Amino acid sequence: MTSTVLESISNGADPGATTTKRVLLLKPRGFCAGVVRAIDIVKIALDTFGAPIYVRREIVHNRYVVNELADKGAIFVHEIDDVPDGQRVIYSAHGVSPAVRDRSKGRNLRVIDATCPLVTKVHIEAVKFAKQGYSLVLIGHRDHDEIEGTLGEAPDVTQVVSSAAEVDTLEVPDPNRVAYLTQTTLSLDEARDIIHALKQKFPNIVGPHSQDICYATENRQVAVRNVAHNADLVLVVGSTNSSNSNRLVEVSRNLGTKGYLIDDSRAIDPKWLENVTNVAVTAGASAPEVLVEDVVNYLRQNGFSSVEEVEVMPENVRFGLPPEIVQAIGGASGAEAVPVR
Repeated sequence: MTSTVLESISNGADPGATTTKRVLLLKPRGFCAGVVRAIDIVKIALDTFGAPIYVRREIVHNRYVVNELADKGAIFVHEIDDVPDGQRVIYSAHGVSPAVRDRSKGRNLRVIDATCPLVTKVHIEAVKFAKQGYSLVLIGHRDHDEIEGTLGEAPDVTQVVSSAAEVDTLEVPDPNRVAYLTQTTLSLDEARDIIHALKQKFPNIVGPHSQDICYATENRQVAVRNVAHNADLVLVVGSTNSSNSNRLVEVSRNLGTKGYLIDDSRAIDPKWLENVTNVAVTAGASAPEVLVEDVVNYLRQNGFSSVEEVEVMPENVRFGLPPEIVQAIGGASGAEAVPVR
């Protein structure tokens, strides 16, 4: 972890001993590899094929990003049935169910799949466990796009639970043949409590070889956990429908530090900053850095003159583009390869 202020705290210094108001800018924050990949897929598709490009649901859960892509020619629809026959459609980073894929085939839609590879991993696990005769427990939020897609892989044998209390109501044909999977954007604490309850109810339950909660979700939560005690306030940049952004606020509040989810600086209530010396700022995995900069500038203008980046851990994950995009780029006359950031 690299930060002058955190080093002084660890050495026993009182962070409130000075009147300087600080912004602790957490790192990692903002876009994860899956989000970068999904946004790049839409941009490259627009550049390569031209508008319109249809996108099922929000490509990522951030209104600013969606509006920016819509301005470039992307048309966001709720369901596949809203896409005209034969048109090109992109699946969002949250994934889709087999039923959606079947409807796309029936409509002769030209599909580009922007599903995050880490979400695809969970889909593959669901199919594997179902084929092996397990009853599946999917841990997550029922109204989330990701849960809808994963549930669709094996709907007849899958039940969704959103809390430890719901575990008590679960009934399965064979308590010795139960497996669990999790939504990739859950709180680590939330998932741990539910998994513990599942193991109490089903001692022989099995899970994935590696956890389903994605690296970026975990890293951003760990960063908040490391810094929240040294802040009077935590501001999380992200949209209200972003699961991982909401979880960051929960992590802060669970540690006793006030936390708020904000779309941008306009959502900041000046009253939050009263009697506050240290503000930690982070962003959910689908929030662009431009909105973080907007918040930091607002805080600077309101007396928080010191901005110190606190790097809790390095993050260098990158995902490649899907074959539909790679082939399109390669087949475009005179087109140059576009690197994924």
